[in-house]
Amino acid sequence: MKAAFIETTGGPEVIQYGDIAAPEAGPGQILVRVSATSVNPIDTYIRGGANYWELPKPFVIGCDFAGQVESVGAGVEQFKPGDRVWGSNQGLLGRQGTFSELIAVDAEWAYPSPDGVSDDCLAASSLVGITAHLGVVGKANVGAGDTVFVRGGTGGVGSMVVHMCKALGATVIATAGGEEKAERCKKLGADHVINYRQESIPEQLGQYAPHGVSMFWETLREPDFDLAVSSLAEGGKMILMAGRDARPEFPVGPFYVKGLSLHGVVMFKATPEQQRQAAIDINKWLASGQLHSVIDRRLPLSQAAEAHRLQEEHTIGKASSLSGKLVLNP
Repeated sequence: MKAAFIETTGGPEVIQYGDIAAPEAGPGQILVRVSATSVNPIDTYIRGGANYWELPKPFVIGCDFAGQVESVGAGVEQFKPGDRVWGSNQGLLGRQGTFSELIAVDAEWAYPSPDGVSDDCLAASSLVGITAHLGVVGKANVGAGDTVFVRGGTGGVGSMVVHMCKALGATVIATAGGEEKAERCKKLGADHVINYRQESIPEQLGQYAPHGVSMFWETLREPDFDLAVSSLAEGGKMILMAGRDARPEFPVGPFYVKGLSLHGVVMFKATPEQQRQAAIDINKWLASGQLHSVIDRRLPLSQAAEAHRLQEEHTIGKASSLSGKLVLNP
């Protein structure tokens, strides 16, 4: 079968596209014919040599998938051949990834695909959607009447946070870089958009939320705690999902005096049950149209190296060059 894989870590150029042995569904697994996958920043970190865990060789890159069940292993009762499924959390913790025509996945990491929702949309919503749900619902418990701030409202996770908070009845303030992205952010449902290239975020936040926000979702690799703490209302919650190597200054006094809390979110450490609960809501919101995946572009799987280069340019290079997810089709 065709796959995008690496034999050694390094830059995007180490990604190879070619034939490797097809997997089989073992006990508790399903074999999925992949029709869509997508790129996440963590994919590029692992490929680049981040020593989180030992990788199999060859190592198929990628976390997300959507496709159709080809066969099921012993003990699997919730799926049958022909079922459409989607999921994430692959290519992590030593598991093989999803950038291939066929993948063998533990059934607990797969979810039924809702009718009327494309595989491209599901793949683009997988890791980012689960991550957003873990923070918005699991940590911040966002609900009707809340006012929330989302850094980067057109990004992969940011756009999911905007959609979910709106689905839950919150007022959403988001940032965007430039007029075009600001318009996209409004179309996603943000009530207020701050164009950080032209406007002051603290000043605009003060106008839109004079009493503070209940949740501050930070997507920067260098978190701005001074802005977050000053912008949060009493008892507010800040969500972190990036910045592994960051060591920013922290305003301890104002943080504890306001009774704030800080929550880290990392998808691959969530339990199968936590992720399944996220998938249930994601399926419901996708089917009803309350949640939409934001896709920047689609590429063939053979261009996986180019996709990784674009993702790194956007995140590590801070070019802010993508508006949504990169989807690849085998």
